[in-house]
Amino acid sequence: MAAIHRPTSFLPPLGSAGEDLQFVRERLIGENEVWLAEADGEVVGYIAFNDGWPSHLMVHPDHQGRGHGATLLEPAIADGRARQLWTYEKNTRARRFYEGRGWELMELTDGQGNEHGEPEVRYAWRP
Repeated sequence: MAAIHRPTSFLPPLGSAGEDLQFVRERLIGENEVWLAEADGEVVGYIAFNDGWPSHLMVHPDHQGRGHGATLLEPAIADGRARQLWTYEKNTRARRFYEGRGWELMELTDGQGNEHGEPEVRYAWRP
């Protein structure tokens, strides 16, 4: 998963590859339910979610546009409860992905609330 995290992000990394691995092991897996997408026996994407908030949906750039993201999103919304998530404002591909699946834009921020200082978008999904 750490090997997908870095090349999938369009923002500059905040730490080393080792720190990415530590984040995945200690926080991402430790604090979330995590599902993986595979292609030809290789992990190509993942989703991490808890308490109604998908926190990471990542598909390796070489495997995007093949339905992995939609498949990964299914378990995060399967119980039919309303959900919310954040993405970066300039992540237009992610925004098109969510909006195309009925997620509604709820809030825009100036980026002061995240470690990258990048404006964010909050989306909500209601069954």
